[in-house]
Amino acid sequence: MISCGEPSGDLYAGALATEIARISPGAQITGFGGDRLRGAGASLAGDFGGLSVTGLTEALRVLPRSWRLYRRLVESARAERPDVFVPVDFPDFNFFLARALKRIGVPVVYYVSPQLWAWRRSRMKTMKRIADRVLVIFPFEAAVYERAGVPVTFVGHPLLDMSAVTTPRDAFLRSHGFDPSAPVVALLPGSRRNEVRAILPDLVRTAGLVADRVPAAQFMLARAPHVSDDLLSPLADWPARARRPVVVEHATDDVLAAADVAIMASGTVTVQAALHGCPMVVVYRLAPLTYRLGKPFVHVDTYAMANLVAGERVVPELIQDGFTPAAAAAEALRVLTDPAQAAKVRAQLANVRTRLGEPGASRRAAEEVLAIARKSATA
Repeated sequence: MISCGEPSGDLYAGALATEIARISPGAQITGFGGDRLRGAGASLAGDFGGLSVTGLTEALRVLPRSWRLYRRLVESARAERPDVFVPVDFPDFNFFLARALKRIGVPVVYYVSPQLWAWRRSRMKTMKRIADRVLVIFPFEAAVYERAGVPVTFVGHPLLDMSAVTTPRDAFLRSHGFDPSAPVVALLPGSRRNEVRAILPDLVRTAGLVADRVPAAQFMLARAPHVSDDLLSPLADWPARARRPVVVEHATDDVLAAADVAIMASGTVTVQAALHGCPMVVVYRLAPLTYRLGKPFVHVDTYAMANLVAGERVVPELIQDGFTPAAAAAEALRVLTDPAQAAKVRAQLANVRTRLGEPGASRRAAEEVLAIARKSATA
């Protein structure tokens, strides 16, 4: 049984399920996820559409549906008892589900560990109780779990196998009506509803300020899966002085590989940008109450995964009140107007890619999962 609750988790879960099926063709996979996991052959009890949110008040609104899904999955596990349960990130749901399955004797292999080292460190005690093994995708995470006495394996980052460009840069840009010789700015407002609502309006304003300094700038918005049309309504206020953006779906890697700079919501996409050597400005904003209540529990001074992997701030981060159109535009313009700065950032991002390990993470994760599943099946 595999459980994931957001697009990035679904991406990793789908790749994991694919590798499990390759290694063990007779394996049956059930659980909760999205199109990627379903497409890999899993039989799903529910879809995460609408459940993936950030913030306390936002989480309360989806609680009734989450509870119904939780009960359905627990009942399914009791009836059919999987040989292993693999929660993929999404801790606010998966911790509860893992506890329940652990109580009925199902071993737990936690894949793509939640960022317990970053905030709410007390949850490490919960992880120690529920997880038979944790599979981490960032190199610095293994030592954190080892110190806490949690069995851990660093498998590498699955995006190393998945972040492929499908079309050469010039051909990709021309197919969308762009001039390959003119600057390209990518906009990535996030994948969750509340993220897009909080971030996209200021990305629109940022584009106008960038165009004031670089009139030839071309804008491309990478639309994440499950982002509905209504969430893109701020594009109606696009500034007249900036070239109209092109909205691109299902091609985030091509967008990042083509862009001269990307302005993006903090998240997995910062790793994708690093893999393509794309200079980025990382932004984020939560509901004010959520931010005030959560900030005391945060134990890091940087948020972007590219910076955390590098061990230093190689790309700018504009968080909460620090995220303004003026600030975002200024950071983007540093790269667009200074070739030396752009080259420096690209070199630093190449180092990030090196630190993420070798390709084959999904395969290694599948082997770890199947080893515990086989042991469970013969117990």
